[in-house]
Amino acid sequence: MPRYSRSRLQDWVKSGLVLVDGASAKASLVLKGGEAIGVTVGELAPLRAEAEDIPLEVLYEDAAVIAINKPAGMVVHAGAGNHRGTLVNALLHRFGKLSDVGGDLRPGIVHRLDKETSGVILVARTDEAHRKLSAQFASREVEKLYLTLVHGALRLDAGRIELPVARDPVRRTRMTTKVASGRSALTDYTVLDRFEKYSFLRVRIGTGRTHQIRVHMASQGHPVVGDRLYGAPPQPVDSPLASRFFLHAWRIRFKSPAEGKDLTVESPLPAPLAAIIKARKL
Repeated sequence: MPRYSRSRLQDWVKSGLVLVDGASAKASLVLKGGEAIGVTVGELAPLRAEAEDIPLEVLYEDAAVIAINKPAGMVVHAGAGNHRGTLVNALLHRFGKLSDVGGDLRPGIVHRLDKETSGVILVARTDEAHRKLSAQFASREVEKLYLTLVHGALRLDAGRIELPVARDPVRRTRMTTKVASGRSALTDYTVLDRFEKYSFLRVRIGTGRTHQIRVHMASQGHPVVGDRLYGAPPQPVDSPLASRFFLHAWRIRFKSPAEGKDLTVESPLPAPLAAIIKARKL
């Protein structure tokens, strides 16, 4: 069905509009051959992001770039099942015109954070700014530092993980370090504090692969606390980590396309996460 995007088809599968031999099925179903697939064309979601009045915390802005403090739980841009309530929707309401380089669904978006990752994210206001920022990311001139709490005690106080990252061929919502054809990825970590069963880390990533910190830490046997997708146990329902994981984009350093000077923008650790570290317990 080449008229429709992968995202639309995924939405229809989730909505029960795609039938296998007359019955609805999950997207994970493996077909054996010979099945009859029936598709009911559902309502077409808009292909252009729309403005929504959603509060935003602006950490920095100039004529070329905006730095936003993204809360956990907010999707950066529209995708399968997420067409409203995204960071892009909020940005369009607050700022109106943004860079067009990323297309109608991703105006201004130069890089991304996972839905449950909080912290600082950069947004381009103009196409020129977008291209310059993208070049900085591509050449690894942008420094990105994160704070995370992981399970277990790391043997070293500092270390480096250099394992390729690829889409998990079996569980497509995950990434993996076990596929040789994965893209190169570099993660440096420093232990800031040690709990009885946890380690509090500052992490610097030299690349920006999907789920990079999460999959790299899990590969070492130290999944991010609250990250059930990568093997962390569930948290109590009254824990601030019951609905998110402990990963925060703390600091980003880059060269402003407008000012031409080096800038550092920080996003404070959210209060519930800071309270965990202060109390040194979960």
